[in-house]
Amino acid sequence: MKIQFAPLNIPLQRRLQTAAVLQWVFSFLALAQCCLAGYVLLCVSDWWVLAALYAGWLYLDRDTPTSGGRRSEWLRNWSVWKHFRDYFPLNLIKMVDLDPGSNYIFGFHPHGVLVAGGFGNFCTEASGFSLLFPGLTPYLLMLPFWFRVPFFRDYIMCGGLVSSEKASLSYLLSGPRGGNVAVVAIGGAPEALDARPGALTLQILHRKGFIKLALKHGAQLVPVFSFGENELFDQMTNPTGSPLRWLQDHLQRLMGVALPLFTGRGVFQYSFGLLPYRQPIHTVVGRPIPVVQTPSPTKDDIDGLHSLYLEGLTAVFEDNKDNYGIAPDKHLHFI
Repeated sequence: MKIQFAPLNIPLQRRLQTAAVLQWVFSFLALAQCCLAGYVLLCVSDWWVLAALYAGWLYLDRDTPTSGGRRSEWLRNWSVWKHFRDYFPLNLIKMVDLDPGSNYIFGFHPHGVLVAGGFGNFCTEASGFSLLFPGLTPYLLMLPFWFRVPFFRDYIMCGGLVSSEKASLSYLLSGPRGGNVAVVAIGGAPEALDARPGALTLQILHRKGFIKLALKHGAQLVPVFSFGENELFDQMTNPTGSPLRWLQDHLQRLMGVALPLFTGRGVFQYSFGLLPYRQPIHTVVGRPIPVVQTPSPTKDDIDGLHSLYLEGLTAVFEDNKDNYGIAPDKHLHFI
């Protein structure tokens, strides 16, 4: 394989953009392991008292990830996220204004490999969420496992990440003053295994838990489609029924996290690596679907609202695909 090296005279701004994305990829793939290793080393060192004190803090703070987290506007406004935004570049687009007096579930599609659009738009202020949606506070839901990792949990909560447990989503949607936005990657970890350039398949037909909670709390549903999310990485071929896909599915059910075998570009060359390709991401926030609060929704209630959600998501895609290079004959495929 011929390796295409990056030229030496790249402008400083592009170097900073690459560095910003490099630290994000490291945070996503390796920071949790480093934090856990650091805590273990602290436990067996002369500073074990600090580890014991932190263990006590973990116990006292155990409910915070399911109670809105502990966000830091200082961290969300770090200048590094502006370089992260400009690397792709990343854009957040709204179709209509949203009432800050209501609570919302943003259904984020597609999941992609690393949910770059979800992180950049809703865990930082780089794309101007607070300016586009004044009065709303976004929370990106993440697997509960990560909130058990020492130090790492505190870092991710600063960005507005919270646990994806049912209790966590209920807490956000039950806020009496409104203004909470729970951002849920509906396809979850399994959808990441199908994330590759050109993919338009979404795992959603049997995912109705968020619909039930929206009905219970009267939260409005907002479909969000992130154009370009699946263009960031190539992935090893893993069709359904193949040995690789069987192993990935088995590990996903066992551990709760997907293990896509992906590749992108490197830091000093463009042929392979773990950095995403420089492809634009356009995250479009659709029109809200009004929901009438139903404390005990029936199956018909859930199925009816789910159908409306699919129609709204399809409309977001069809109304905007021409603007972002999607061919007219390409359509979403729900499984």
